[in-house]
Amino acid sequence: MNFDYNSTRPKLILAEYGRNVQNMVDYICALPTKEERNRHAQVVIDMMGFLNPHLRDVADFKHKLWDHLHIISDFKIDVDSPYPTPDRTAIHPKPELLEYPQHRIRYKHYGHTIEKMIERARKIADPEKKKSMTQAIANFMKMAYMTWNKDSVEDDLIITDLGELSNGELQLGPDVSLTKLDFKTPPPGSRTKGGATQQNNNGKNKKQQPQKKKKKH
Repeated sequence: MNFDYNSTRPKLILAEYGRNVQNMVDYICALPTKEERNRHAQVVIDMMGFLNPHLRDVADFKHKLWDHLHIISDFKIDVDSPYPTPDRTAIHPKPELLEYPQHRIRYKHYGHTIEKMIERARKIADPEKKKSMTQAIANFMKMAYMTWNKDSVEDDLIITDLGELSNGELQLGPDVSLTKLDFKTPPPGSRTKGGATQQNNNGKNKKQQPQKKKKKH
């Protein structure tokens, strides 16, 4: 006995219309005369509108149904449509290729964003704004360094790297103290959905309540 499974059937082009509409459209494509194809196509269009009443809220929904009819037939149906046949390339456009970034990052643990921030700060004319921006960039660099290295870092190293990346235009005095950031990663399995720390199964973290003494009668 042969069983008919969906996995063995041809793929539905527009699944929201179902297998029966797909079979009817294939049947229309095989009809010999255009008169028969036009008559049957109109019946299928009415059925498609009945199966998808939400399309009635769409502007010019009849145009949408005729477009779907052509798409379901894989643009093979030959009928007198009241609307122009949709373009296959417009229905299934190819995505544009994304260019892979080619810029060279001098210090990869700081990232390319910090270089763009430095270029922006170098163009600031106001000395106070430039100093404030330089301080913020240095704090960000320290955070990035600590994120990747997980070790303590002296402020002098960050200031030196900032000077090299800015070609000596962004300078901070030796008395500047950068923001100290502590990264404490909780051990695996210690987080819950709400963000609270799970307690041990043995109940060590729970406060033990004193037991009530039984009264003697």
